[in-house]
Amino acid sequence: MTGHAVDDERHMRRCLELARRALDAGDVPVGALIVREERIIGEGYERVRAELDPSAHAEIVAIREACRATGSIDLSGATLYTTVEPCVLCAYAVRQSRIARLVFGVPAGELGGATGTYPVLGNATVAKWGAPPTVQGGVCAAECAALLARRRR
Repeated sequence: MTGHAVDDERHMRRCLELARRALDAGDVPVGALIVREERIIGEGYERVRAELDPSAHAEIVAIREACRATGSIDLSGATLYTTVEPCVLCAYAVRQSRIARLVFGVPAGELGGATGTYPVLGNATVAKWGAPPTVQGGVCAAECAALLARRRR
């Protein structure tokens, strides 16, 4: 495996640990983390039900933590890892924070910000967002899908 593939799998395994925390707390099992310069600068797991906050998606929690850790809303050069493709809400936050790369486990269907009906992550027409992030899907997909299936029971 190449360096990216090894790191991607290692970081996705951490996302899976975070997703299990969400599942244990009764939330949708999604975990996310943000890495820049080989260092984790933010991580989170789904907390919508736990916090009674519809915006407390794993990716948003991780972005908030990364912004606080860096003292900036500009996360240029960072990679967001998440077990499920970011939804449109999270995709907007990814673009606003200028995250350079996205790695996800499984697609989110019609609400996916990369592959869904409104592909915010690939939109190059909003000048203030800069270049769209590169997107890699399917990392640890079987494990991510199995965890989601446990929630649906």
